Amino acid sequence: MSTPPQVKIRVLIVEDDPMMQLGLEQSLSSAADILVIGQVDDGYRAVESAKQLQPDVIVMDIGLPRQDGIAATQQIKAAQPDLRVVMLTSHITDNEVIGALSSGADAYCVKGTSVDRLLTAIHAAYEGASYLDPQVARQVLDHLKPAVNSTEATIVGQLSQRELEVLKLMVEGMSNPEIAAQLYLSPNTVKTHVRGIMNKLAVDDRVQAAVVALRAGLV
Repeated sequence: MSTPPQVKIRVLIVEDDPMMQLGLEQSLSSAADILVIGQVDDGYRAVESAKQLQPDVIVMDIGLPRQDGIAATQQIKAAQPDLRVVMLTSHITDNEVIGALSSGADAYCVKGTSVDRLLTAIHAAYEGASYLDPQVARQVLDHLKPAVNSTEATIVGQLSQRELEVLKLMVEGMSNPEIAAQLYLSPNTVKTHVRGIMNKLAVDDRVQAAVVALRAGLV
């Protein structure tokens, strides 16, 4: 009996620096379950290629010519909400990090991060989880701590104990199957909890839920 072929994650690289683009292509292609299906160098072409190539995950640089990665991600997510985006930040400024968070991207890595960390981000995004590079996470925490929102804290406080446990693991970037294993729950039960959390917090995705949790001082 033959072994079924491994499912490959179809990745589109959006990067305007030729050397960085080549390095990303070589690094990602070395992973057994990654298939690089295209490379483009600006935001407009990223939006077009996302429609034409239908990747599973886009690795998107923020600093792109003509249209930056934040604007491109917003357009892509509006048209293809299930498409996952891993944002590459460079200077880790407040504007870049918060802009990336608000764009709807699913994962955030510092440009030039290790291949292992980038692959972790791609896999997390592909599986429906959120991922923050530790350096980006620290920037987010530093930015949000002075602005803990009492209204959001009240809303988070209305979650059940189990929902709080699930939300904390969501903030850590765990996927539904990982949360299920951690809490000894079925994947369907976790999915129900995640849906309930997002409804109560009035957010559209897991990353927004994580930001609300951070602003409420949960983490």
